Amino acid sequence: MKKSLKETFSARFSDRVYTVARKIPKGKTLTYKEVARRAGSPHAYRAVGNILSKNYDPKIPCHRVVRSDGQPGGYNRGISMKIVLLKSEKVL
Repeated sequence: MKKSLKETFSARFSDRVYTVARKIPKGKTLTYKEVARRAGSPHAYRAVGNILSKNYDPKIPCHRVVRSDGQPGGYNRGISMKIVLLKSEKVL
């Protein structure tokens, strides 16, 4: 079955988002907006949140992506766990 152009773009954007997130070093954070910019779609920060909410790969530290206002934002394992992880990395 052939993928549509939209599905192909979406898959490539997801891959770029995961690549950017994977490179965030321990003790550092990026905003959803910055991840979107680095992934090539600066206005797609909400899409970044949706993509990262589906991540369960421990090699992709999506807990290091935060809101532009400094708040932690969402996390698929719960906001409390995100805060614990960020505190353990001395980010909060």
